[in-house]
Amino acid sequence: MEQKIPHRLRRNRRSENIRRLVRETSLAVEDLIWPLFVHDHPHDTSVESMPGVSRLSPDSLLRACERAARLGIPAVAIFPCIDTALKDASGSYAFGPDNLLFHAVREVKNQFPDLVVITDVALDPYTSHGHDGVLEGGDVDNDATVAVLCRLAVLEAAAGSDFVAPSDMMDGRVGAIRRALDEAGFQQTGILSYAAKYCSAYYGPFRDAVGSKVGKDAISKSGYQMDPANVREAVREVELDLAEGADIVMVKPAGPYLDVIRAVRERIDAPLAAYQVSGEYAQIHAAARLGWLDYERVRDESLLAIKRAGADMILTYFAPEVAAAL
Repeated sequence: MEQKIPHRLRRNRRSENIRRLVRETSLAVEDLIWPLFVHDHPHDTSVESMPGVSRLSPDSLLRACERAARLGIPAVAIFPCIDTALKDASGSYAFGPDNLLFHAVREVKNQFPDLVVITDVALDPYTSHGHDGVLEGGDVDNDATVAVLCRLAVLEAAAGSDFVAPSDMMDGRVGAIRRALDEAGFQQTGILSYAAKYCSAYYGPFRDAVGSKVGKDAISKSGYQMDPANVREAVREVELDLAEGADIVMVKPAGPYLDVIRAVRERIDAPLAAYQVSGEYAQIHAAARLGWLDYERVRDESLLAIKRAGADMILTYFAPEVAAAL
């Protein structure tokens, strides 16, 4: 006797075109932001822990931005790799006229005015100690750091950044940066806040790329970055940053924090970004090289999961190859 099953969900899975019709989440090129590293050298250098990623010369950076524009990737995030000799305890190179990042942003915006450029607002690329702010008595001084970050944000806006992205996790910095930008005449410069940035072990390859790792062991940023155990605190951080004037908020990392992305998405209507960080990228490459995973399928599934969790946009080192595939 035939079994009476009124709800056969497999009917909606029986062909690719039916699956396409009922698909709830899709990934598009316009969801992608491509992080790029630039250094002041005539040649590119590979980042060993991030296969396929390099510290780009200024000319190569422009070629990468041309590729992004050709592929339809709407935005790039540019990170400077500063020579060790130029770093000091206060990160003074960040505010000088020779700052590599300012030059890079001006060139990119001059050649590709429609490409959205995002720049971090933090001191870790510039400080000899590797922390994101001003050290006082061995700890990062919140208010002194905020004052310095306001100055850096204005300089980045003046160079042409479309969005400044405070990644330092200081209290009150979004509101202070918004006021500083407005007072300097940059009312149209947006703020993409690293609102819920966790003190994660997944950042290692990034720190290798930008040279912010100091000594053999990674420095602890647990005094200002978020505890990986907390979710409700992330929602609170996001809501505070939006109240202070953030235009876009971000959760970082992405893949290991899908529950955080979902929790934030259910509480806010504002644009939500997620950063698929260097460690996420590296582990997919490593497992695929060992033959343990299907590289392209896992790459695409990892991004789809981030989008499904609620992210509107994803910073990912996979951006150009995924854009080409799409």
